[in-house]
Amino acid sequence: METLGQDLETMRRVPLAPDHVDAICAIGGERLYKAGDIVMDIGEPMDRFVYVLEGDIEVVDPHTGERLLPSSLGPTQFMGEIGFLNGGTNIMRMRAAIDTRVIEAPRGAMLDLMSRVPELSDHLITVFAARRRKQFESHNDTIKVIGADRNPQVQAVERFLSRNRIPFQSYDMDAGDRETATLCDLTGHQPGVIVGAKTRLVDPTPRKVAQYLGLDLGICSQRTYDLLIVGGGPAGVAAAVYAGSEGIEALVIEDTAVGGQAGTSSRIENYMGFPTGISGTDLTFRGQVQAMKFGTRFVMPRRVEGVSRREDGAYCATLDDGDEICARALLVATGVQYRRLPLDRLEALEGAGVFYSATEMEARFCARTEVVVIGGGNSAGQAAMFLSRAAAHVHLVVRGSSLAASMSSYLSQRLEADPRVTIHYHSEVTALHGENWLEAITLKSGGKTGDSDQRIDSRALFIMIGAAPNTGWLSGLAATDEKGFVLTGAAAGQDDGYATTAPGIFAVGDVRSGSVKRVASAVGEGSVVVSRIWQYLEDTRISGE
Repeated sequence: METLGQDLETMRRVPLAPDHVDAICAIGGERLYKAGDIVMDIGEPMDRFVYVLEGDIEVVDPHTGERLLPSSLGPTQFMGEIGFLNGGTNIMRMRAAIDTRVIEAPRGAMLDLMSRVPELSDHLITVFAARRRKQFESHNDTIKVIGADRNPQVQAVERFLSRNRIPFQSYDMDAGDRETATLCDLTGHQPGVIVGAKTRLVDPTPRKVAQYLGLDLGICSQRTYDLLIVGGGPAGVAAAVYAGSEGIEALVIEDTAVGGQAGTSSRIENYMGFPTGISGTDLTFRGQVQAMKFGTRFVMPRRVEGVSRREDGAYCATLDDGDEICARALLVATGVQYRRLPLDRLEALEGAGVFYSATEMEARFCARTEVVVIGGGNSAGQAAMFLSRAAAHVHLVVRGSSLAASMSSYLSQRLEADPRVTIHYHSEVTALHGENWLEAITLKSGGKTGDSDQRIDSRALFIMIGAAPNTGWLSGLAATDEKGFVLTGAAAGQDDGYATTAPGIFAVGDVRSGSVKRVASAVGEGSVVVSRIWQYLEDTRISGE
């Protein structure tokens, strides 16, 4: 996926090979669009592949009806972006600028063709992924998020879109410009989310947005997959790639965003192959694209609340709204989550100055303010370095006396040498101040000089401490240690290092007891476990015949 960074205009000028075009024609049909006809509108499912034979297709501004982008699609070019692989919803209005003749092929037949012709697949996916990236980076405003600076509910939607690399435009209410007020068109100009020209999402949530975009797939309760992967962090995504490549029919369930906790890291510098670093979101997005290329599907944001085992040995997971999805094998890749501090008014200020991730979205709230980061691990260190670019100053709060045991050496050395960062050892935050938004924190410092309290005026507090495993949903089917981490291998009485005490349930990544809490380790485990799962599926298939 290194080609994601190539210039999109250059790739667009590379036509498909004649035999590839012939293959598309064989599975599709010809269609004529008159000048002004909408070829595909916002909200339509991306259920067909459109290849242009003659004419011109342009992107249209849904508000004005004028051409939105200077470039358009002409002969030998094709429509679509990466959401096509997952059966997503179209988010751009596409119109025939002149009489246009196309070949349209059903999505299912096109995916089958791509699986049989890897050269065609590589070409299409390269362009699809580059288009999504370009749309995201240029802030395509088909989706408008208005008022994330005032409303935690809207902010949750923005975080979901940002972490899943879904193009959107954010408008802060505090900007006070007339354009924002006009775009809102809501009673009292309240915060909200608008899709296209007219669709307003009432009481917006990530789930509602996902449903509109086709990310929350319609799940058939009668269908049984080969493998259900619970968790879309590095371990789960790696498993999704290898499962798909081995022909295992897999489905990934993720409750927030692909990337997991690693997706909140603004810059990972010690992952092999990226000497200048890569964000956790970019790394896992590339993996997601690879997995979708091989046929693995992703469903989000959905939460697994419980699991049971059928008489035939398959496992059925109950989702947050009562839906049920079953699979012959189950992979636990739910990772860990940052612990919440026992502070008064913490919940009220979450999303209003209190954050659990440090991405570009949260960084904009840090301008010209003192920022406080709690934690001594790599995620906290990466956050402190990243936020120091925008903040007036960063305070890193650490309970211990050193970073040596919990943070990579290169990172701790940078923090200690950076004048924009102050490390407070033997310290903890004991109080939050502010009504509708965080205004200040109280810092209690200990050590040789004794306890002392300090007030730091801050509108941004980042909590990145501890590691609470996400295993409550397992319903006791697989044994865990005293802290809730899943027992595997010898600790579970198994020869296989990733097998649990329950047949057909495997665990990888940070959620596994005794695992190394590093992205590279999680990716390795997710990759290796698939061969064990494949063997289990084969053994149970043979025994069931």
